[in-house]
Amino acid sequence: MTSEGKDAGIMLDPQLIQETGEVYRNPTEVQMSQIVLPCHANHCGELSVGQLLKWMDSTACLSAERHAGCSCVTASVDDIHFEHTIGVGQVVSIIAKVNRAFTSSMEVGILVTCEDLYSNRQWKVCRAFATFVSRRTEAGKVQLKQVISYTQMEQMEYSLAAERRRMRLIHAEIITDLLSSSTAQLGKDTRSFRTHGPLTSERLQPFLLGIPSGECQEYDDAVPSEKTRVESVELVLPPHANHQVSTFGGQIMAWMENVATIAASRLCNAHPTLRTIDMFHFRGPSHIGDRLVLKAIVNNAFKHSMEVGVCAEAYQGGEPLRHINSAFMTFEVLDSDRKPRTLPHLRPEPVDGRRRYKEAIARKKIRLDRKYIISCKQTQVPLSVPWDPSNQMYLSYNNVSALKLMDTRNNWVLTSEKNKVRLYTLEENHMLCVKVEMYVSVPAGQVFHLLSDLRRRKEWDRHYEECEVINQADEDDTLYRVVTPCVSKGGKGKDFILLASRRKPCDSRDPYLIALRSVTLPNHPPTEDFSRGEVLCAGFTIWEESSSVTKFTYYNQATPGVLPYISTDVAGLSSSFYSMFSACSQFLEANRDSLGALPPSSF
Repeated sequence: MTSEGKDAGIMLDPQLIQETGEVYRNPTEVQMSQIVLPCHANHCGELSVGQLLKWMDSTACLSAERHAGCSCVTASVDDIHFEHTIGVGQVVSIIAKVNRAFTSSMEVGILVTCEDLYSNRQWKVCRAFATFVSRRTEAGKVQLKQVISYTQMEQMEYSLAAERRRMRLIHAEIITDLLSSSTAQLGKDTRSFRTHGPLTSERLQPFLLGIPSGECQEYDDAVPSEKTRVESVELVLPPHANHQVSTFGGQIMAWMENVATIAASRLCNAHPTLRTIDMFHFRGPSHIGDRLVLKAIVNNAFKHSMEVGVCAEAYQGGEPLRHINSAFMTFEVLDSDRKPRTLPHLRPEPVDGRRRYKEAIARKKIRLDRKYIISCKQTQVPLSVPWDPSNQMYLSYNNVSALKLMDTRNNWVLTSEKNKVRLYTLEENHMLCVKVEMYVSVPAGQVFHLLSDLRRRKEWDRHYEECEVINQADEDDTLYRVVTPCVSKGGKGKDFILLASRRKPCDSRDPYLIALRSVTLPNHPPTEDFSRGEVLCAGFTIWEESSSVTKFTYYNQATPGVLPYISTDVAGLSSSFYSMFSACSQFLEANRDSLGALPPSSF
């Protein structure tokens, strides 16, 4: 692999030599390599995304079935962002492996790379996560076996899969609520998204703060949305079915991508490039002999991108239509320099068209939040991201994921140990990370219960001078304002606005977890009395060693605002860490049977 491939973020496990002397390979891993032929490409000589989706789905399905030992079906696919197009003659490589299995479903990670055989270059095209469900066998419902993680990469994906699953389970409900509230706000707003020009970094701030931007304007040269409407019918034949005689999920996605591309082409009179597909779920199966009705229409056109809504419905004979799938796809049109072209205006039809137009603006905001918070590299994400209900799900995911990533690191250096309190450090990306580890004779659930309420932290941590609840975002996430004392004479104390995300374990291989990160709230701006401090990643992992013994670990990714509080400990010039966590141990043991810590839902 060239350095370009490494820089592109292609994540491969380092080789692990087993006792037999053989190189370890994940038992669920399936690899597919395909050379792109003209029959796979569109008229621009680029691989059809529909064909790529078929290859991705079949590779992932084989991986799922290798683990389950029985037939599996595609249940959902998370958001996909296509970073590059693929040309004829280039080689597509797809690697799929099961990250984690739950009761009857499993998450399969998919990595797509492209290779140019003549220049020996390799680069990442996209990364995706699909959920597959095992089908019943003659013996009844399948109970999936657990995935065993051997490498640090596998441990990391196993841990993050639980948080991604949580997002999937609440995704549809949250998106519905956000669209309802966002479109209601948009109806009251008279500003036009289009008339404000390109989305600069200054314009990104209102999006993250949840400020709506746009009521549809009338333009003389606008393209009527009805012109972009596409409807197509496909007959499901044996070649379209998988080995279970159901319509191949990848084939349905390919048909959907086809009609969406036609709709996008009608708006711009050019060949569009698919950039993203929002998370979608297969709502039901279809079979050989079904007629699949595929419908697509452009919902909204922004300066450089457009959203196309597409749905698939099935029927057989005179039966009513069955909803199979819906998706929202974002397209761009590239010029000769591969830069996005300015798109024509869109004139939505009354009532339903205007509703779709406004909902597309709300979804665009959600996509920007998601990309801003999740998709950026950790070093590129600002310390404090503005919080509002529309990005709560992504901020919470980012918060928990960052702590889980720190927990799976295996290159920590033991700096010192005193009174059974171990202090570790790790320098990474020019940032110092600190880990404090100890054991207490208190059940893990009670440790989690006591440490979850940050208002009680001042009982053992002298750095927590004041702590108040600002907002109970939901059952698992709370916003706090924390005040800490000044570390230098004549200086100001610091205050922090923290998002605390709590998670109980999915199974015995997960810890209890309390993740902390800074956020920005418009109604709690910095004041002259305090310096505003920021926390990028901090928190606790709590492991049950036995029914009465718990190992808990504190992590902190030391930002400039936090470093003065811990630098003397790391340098070995102070033992305040040890005294603080000894006090924490005493606090936990003194409250071993206490019910004083209130559950988050009762704040």
